[in-house]
Amino acid sequence: MLVLMLVGVNAVSADMVLIANAKISVASISREEVINIYMGRLRRMPSGAAAQPLDLPSDSEEKALFYRLLVNKEMADIDSYWARLIFSGRASPPRGVADQKAVLESVASDPNTIGYVERAIADKRVKIILELQPKGGK
Repeated sequence: MLVLMLVGVNAVSADMVLIANAKISVASISREEVINIYMGRLRRMPSGAAAQPLDLPSDSEEKALFYRLLVNKEMADIDSYWARLIFSGRASPPRGVADQKAVLESVASDPNTIGYVERAIADKRVKIILELQPKGGK
């Protein structure tokens, strides 16, 4: 039981980062721009290049943490938000992928794709353009 609690604490306190292809000219992106991209209001990077956001499965702890850190919302709120937008035809949600490894592979191979992963997953094929840390983090 104690081990499970410690694993849960570690997963919840992981630093999430937004990554882009290492070859793009954008060095960073603002939190507001990421919110607008991930909430369907914007589909371009600050440079004007297309931005295709990737999303993890709805039952993913990393997805829940990402949205909690980004917009301080729980997955039920995010799912409800997207259901309204999809029903009205105003926007489509970020493209879903299976796991963090798929995010890394997609971003490394497509300069228009952005995604979020735990900091420890990011490698030199991608660049970190935004850091999302729990409150009280570094």
